[in-house]
Amino acid sequence: MILNSNHISLASRWATYYILIGLVAGMGSIIFQYLCQFGVHVFLDQMAGYLPPPPAGEEHLFPPSGTPFNRWILLILPALGGLVSGWLVYTFAPEAEGHGTDAAIEAYHKKGGFIRGRIPFIKTIASAITITTGGSGGREGPIAQIGAGFGSFLGRVLHLSERDRRIMLAAGMGAGIGSIFRAPLAGALFASEVLYSDPQFEADVLIPCGISSVVAYCLFCVVFGGGSLFSAQDFVFQTPLELGPYVILTLVLVAGGICYVKCFYGVHDLAKSLNIPNFLKPALGGLCTGVIGFFLPQTLAFGYGYAQMAIDNQLPVLLLFGIAFGKILTTSFSIGSGGSGGVFGPSVVIGGTLGGAVGRIFHALIPGMVIQPGAYVIVGMAGFFSAISNAPISTILFVSEMTNSYHLLLPSLLVCTLSYILARKWTIYVQQVKSPVDSDAHRGDFFVDVLSEIKVRELLPHLRKVNLIPEHMPFSRVRRVFSDSQQQYFPVVDKNQRLTGIFSINDIRGILFDQEIGDVVVARDVANSQIIVTRPSEDLNEVLKKFTMKNLNQLPVVQDDDPGVLLGMLDRREVIEFYNQRIQEVRTNGGKSQDRGTEPLPPRMTDAQVKDAFTKDAMCIREDENLNDVRDTLSQSRFRSFPVVDQKGRLTGILSLSDYENIPADVQPAPTIRKISTSDVVTVTEAEPLFSALGKISSGDFAILPVIDPKERTVLGIISRSDILRTLHRSMKK
Repeated sequence: MILNSNHISLASRWATYYILIGLVAGMGSIIFQYLCQFGVHVFLDQMAGYLPPPPAGEEHLFPPSGTPFNRWILLILPALGGLVSGWLVYTFAPEAEGHGTDAAIEAYHKKGGFIRGRIPFIKTIASAITITTGGSGGREGPIAQIGAGFGSFLGRVLHLSERDRRIMLAAGMGAGIGSIFRAPLAGALFASEVLYSDPQFEADVLIPCGISSVVAYCLFCVVFGGGSLFSAQDFVFQTPLELGPYVILTLVLVAGGICYVKCFYGVHDLAKSLNIPNFLKPALGGLCTGVIGFFLPQTLAFGYGYAQMAIDNQLPVLLLFGIAFGKILTTSFSIGSGGSGGVFGPSVVIGGTLGGAVGRIFHALIPGMVIQPGAYVIVGMAGFFSAISNAPISTILFVSEMTNSYHLLLPSLLVCTLSYILARKWTIYVQQVKSPVDSDAHRGDFFVDVLSEIKVRELLPHLRKVNLIPEHMPFSRVRRVFSDSQQQYFPVVDKNQRLTGIFSINDIRGILFDQEIGDVVVARDVANSQIIVTRPSEDLNEVLKKFTMKNLNQLPVVQDDDPGVLLGMLDRREVIEFYNQRIQEVRTNGGKSQDRGTEPLPPRMTDAQVKDAFTKDAMCIREDENLNDVRDTLSQSRFRSFPVVDQKGRLTGILSLSDYENIPADVQPAPTIRKISTSDVVTVTEAEPLFSALGKISSGDFAILPVIDPKERTVLGIISRSDILRTLHRSMKK
């Protein structure tokens, strides 16, 4: 009963968070809708005398002003809007430029779900100004950042983990988009699907997105009424023969989508290369938009009303093509130049008008087969956005909910699937990653999965046999065994050969050269009785944690049912090598391990670099010093290896315990560090991947690697295996 009540309490708390996100996203949608309606009334209607028609599911909140239509004002208005919008964005929140959905995707994958608190506000105002002064953009970008920004803010206020903060960000994004387009189911699925370019959903965010999206949609409908954004007659798919024209439509949509992506990012790259102040670039893009709008005003602002007219079969073919390609240009100039707005809205208009044009052409050629050209508008909306977004499933639902038309699912599925397959190389969302393997949000997941399925018993043939030290052996004899052995760890056993303790080089470093205690101290006195062991039944994930816990290089492996029976020593390098071998098996067997037939688990330890993990306060030894001057310092240090540098701090070698441990303290003259150190040194740089450093340190069984400046060869610090693995485990917990 206590367990059930705890579960209910936990579920209630999280449900409250997602409801709160939905309420804020819904309020953001309402505010943004009012701002856009007011802006269109003031700028386009009252100043230029141009009032774009609304879709059937919306109506103008303000009566027409009656101002005469003036093309010249329409020419300069987008430039003025771009100037104000650009100044706002680049002065207060440069991250708010462009289309906001991509920024939310980037925050999910690369920024731990973090969005600055000011960005949603700046994005809202800047987008409203850009679009309502004639710039071509959509509403989903700003509202996605409003919802995502609040989800991120709530996660920070509650001190939640990065994973929870990412989920809240996605929930806010789905709620905002689902509410303002009156498509709550599609909004939730879209926020989960659009994160990746491969056809898959982020399962963790589906239910949170669903809760938040329903709440936001209901709140939005309380103010603006229910129903769909567009109105469509009851289109019906009548004959399989009609799939032929739909395939032709797919090719047109894919060509248009590629043109859209290339044009958008062509303008974006050109704007970035211009040597002018950033805030002037959206103004320049707005001027280009105004030139197109001067001749074709239907390409300005939202354009949803013209998509509605296309559904109703009210526009001629040439005008439909003109709106489609004009909208590609105006969106590229308005948003690609650094303006603020979404890209989904224009895509709906572009795809709808292309579909309408193709539908009217086929209706004229084969009227007995293509009876309803308006059906091609709806399928065109879905297919075009699928071609540029890599989100075919949620797009089908999006358009179905937006048009309240569910009888075209079959041709929509065909067109969207083909569009996705043919155009998947091109995407308007450049921050998408291929799959969860490539996302920082999942770094370390697959590493843990692979290690967790490997048991220590699989490595029993690789265990190292070591010399055992009787617990009553005098330390003078221990010293001789130590001198003649390459072991790092020495298990101590009783008279029955049962494990009672263990000691390492580090444990005896302080007394190694003390000749007076040779017959007084025995092995039992220097051994550690608190032994960290592993067993054949343990998995390598747990073993790696134990290695990291005390920065150990080897672990004793004991019997499962008897911790006193030592089977051998397991080396950390063997664990890493066995992991790499298992990954190679997964790759070469088509994603399945030879032994288990498991699903593919690609290797991704961490995206961190050496600079994220190395120790900067490393002790370096000058090459011109003599050994006797630094022997005490070396013995007291916690490290076993030390970078050797010249007078200018440049690396010349490395000194390890084995280099000087057998040199008597009374030898004269005392050798210089240069003479006894190793000059062939394996190094890493700050920018090197942490996985590369782990490979180097494991392959040579090194204690540490010097971190150097590649140009000057000066020592910046050192990195040890514990540094690497500590950072790795920290990343796995995120």
